[in-house]
Amino acid sequence: MTEDLAWLRSGGLEIVLYVIGAVLFGRVVQFVRDRITRRIDAGFQSSDSLVRSEAAKHRHALAQVITWVVLSLGYFLVALEVLKRLGFELGGLVAPAAVLGAAIGFGAQRVVQDLLAGFFLITERQYGFGDVVRIAVTGQSEPAEGTVEDVTLRITTLRNADGEVITVPNGQIVKVTNLSKDWARAAIDVPVKATADINKINEILHDVGAKAFQDRTLKSLLLDEPTVMGLEDLTVDQMNIRMVARTLPGKQFEVGRELRVRVAAALRREGMSENA
Repeated sequence: MTEDLAWLRSGGLEIVLYVIGAVLFGRVVQFVRDRITRRIDAGFQSSDSLVRSEAAKHRHALAQVITWVVLSLGYFLVALEVLKRLGFELGGLVAPAAVLGAAIGFGAQRVVQDLLAGFFLITERQYGFGDVVRIAVTGQSEPAEGTVEDVTLRITTLRNADGEVITVPNGQIVKVTNLSKDWARAAIDVPVKATADINKINEILHDVGAKAFQDRTLKSLLLDEPTVMGLEDLTVDQMNIRMVARTLPGKQFEVGRELRVRVAAALRREGMSENA
C-alpha cells in the first residue's frame, strides 16, 4: 500500500502531468496554426476565401502539414515517457519492436505511400487550400472534383458542388487537374444553325464580351476582355462558335454562367433565339 502511494506521488503524478502537458501542447500548436492561417487570409484582400494567391494557398497547406507532424512527434515522445513511468524498459522492447515494426511495415505500405505522395504534393505546389481540382483516383472510373478544404501528408479533402466531402488518400492519386492555378478560363460554345450569318454572330458575341468587361461586377472577375475564338465545330445542320474569357482562379464557372445569360439575351434581341 505504501509503495503504491509512493508511486502515485511520483510516477503517477508525472504521468498525469505529461498527459495534461500533451493536451495543452496540442491546444497551443492548433492555436498558433489558426493565428497563422488567419494572418494569411487577412493579407489577401482582393477576393473571397476561395480565390487566394498561389503563395497563400501553399502556406495554408504547409501550416496544416507542419501542425500534423509536430503534434504526431509530440504525442509520440509523451507516449514514450508514459511507458517509462509505467515500468516498461524501452531498451528491452527494441527486439520485439523491430519484429512488430516489420510486420506493421508490410501492412502499412499504403500509408507510407500516402505520406510520400503527400510530401511531393506539398513541396511541388501541385495544389493548395482553396484550389478547384479534378483528381483521377486509382480504381475509380470517375474523377473526384471539388474545392480543396484540407491537405495533409496522408489525405486530401475536397468538397464538391453538391456539398459532399470527398477524402482521397494521396498515394492513390494518379493525375491532378488544377482548375484554379494562377488563372482560369471560361469557355462558352454557342450553337447556331449552319445557315446562320457567322459574321453577324461574331459581332453579337464581340459586343457581349465588350459590355461584360465594362460591367463593374464582372470586370472584377475578368483578367481581360472576353474574346471570340471563331468556328469550333461544324455539322450538317449546326455549328458551334466558341467564346473564351480569362478569369481569376476559381471564378470561371460564375463568369461562364453570366456570359451564357448575356449571349442568350443578345441573340434573342437580334431575333436569333431560335438558333441558340
